[in-house]
Amino acid sequence: MTKILSVTGHYLPGYKGGGPIRTIANLVAHLGDEFDFRILTADHDLGDAMPYEGVMLGQWQQVGKAQVRYLTRRERSWPNWRRLLQEIDYDILYLNSFFSTLTIKTLFWRRLGLFPARPIILAPRGEFSPGALELKQTKKQLYIDFALRMRLSDKLIWQATGVNEKQDILNIWQSVKASNEPLVTVVPNLPPADTGSTQFSSLTEKTIGNARIVFLSRIARNKNLDYAVNLLRQTTDDIVFDIYGPIEDETYWQECLALMQSLPNNVQVSYKGAITADDVPNVLSCYHLLLFPTRGENFGHVILEALSSGCPVLISDQTPWRNLTEQKAGWDLPLEKPEAFQSALAQIVDMDATTFSTWSAGARKMAQSFSQDTAIIDANRNLFLQAREHG
Repeated sequence: MTKILSVTGHYLPGYKGGGPIRTIANLVAHLGDEFDFRILTADHDLGDAMPYEGVMLGQWQQVGKAQVRYLTRRERSWPNWRRLLQEIDYDILYLNSFFSTLTIKTLFWRRLGLFPARPIILAPRGEFSPGALELKQTKKQLYIDFALRMRLSDKLIWQATGVNEKQDILNIWQSVKASNEPLVTVVPNLPPADTGSTQFSSLTEKTIGNARIVFLSRIARNKNLDYAVNLLRQTTDDIVFDIYGPIEDETYWQECLALMQSLPNNVQVSYKGAITADDVPNVLSCYHLLLFPTRGENFGHVILEALSSGCPVLISDQTPWRNLTEQKAGWDLPLEKPEAFQSALAQIVDMDATTFSTWSAGARKMAQSFSQDTAIIDANRNLFLQAREHG
């Protein structure tokens, strides 16, 4: 059985790291019987100082269908990381993130030839989208220039989760006029393996003139909560607006709180804190709309989860989820047109129970169509089979 060593910043039982955790967990759930997944990850959740309770540190242990090793800060140091890559037996190295310190260390040690040559797949997880690159832009661009000119990324297999992300990756090479174009393959993220069996609570009754709206994501600038709040500052309708997610950027959160102070009295806003991945579907099913004007997502697990829960979505056009209105599942709109977002908000508020039921069914149908697409499983399987041949 092919051994895949996956390196990711955070993993189960963590949940604050959002999409990347679910991406790898879904991959293992679908393909863990066909491939031997071994995962190296931090011993704590995103933003936490203390390690997980109930896990053994620095030892392999079974988590679902994968063997996981939770590493202390010392084990993630430069010399110890090189030793791990030299000692662990694997056929394919699967790196999640281009900018993570573990990826940087891996590519550096590989460039020096200090661990065995193996095929390497690198999934940047949306890090090259224009919205993501705007954050800490100078620092990121300096590292991109350094990595490409020092040929740290030579002979990598790049995984893009959609055609837009593929173009984002190619744009990086064009921006620094690199001569060796990267090998990029489009492989969508997998849905949860048990989507079809999940039971959701009943949706809140919909009446004309009001709506329950939810924002569910990490509180970070790229997720664009401030944009959502500014939209709601303009409405005269009765809105319940609940915010869920871990606070990753405290400075940004304070900016959002300041904006919330100017919301009109007809908008009831509450911060509900972070919730586990298991709680997400039932929480989403209690709302009429997911408002998520993200600056860029390579996939957007929360979007699929909202659709699966029968909750229409109002999102930016910076995700792979497109043509939502045609399927009566929601709206995907350009951030440059806030008036279009306002119109969509008014439309959801004006829906009666019958109309909303139609849109809720459209959301579920779109999610079901994606989740039952066996071609997505085949694409993920072939990513590793072809990497083995490539090596």
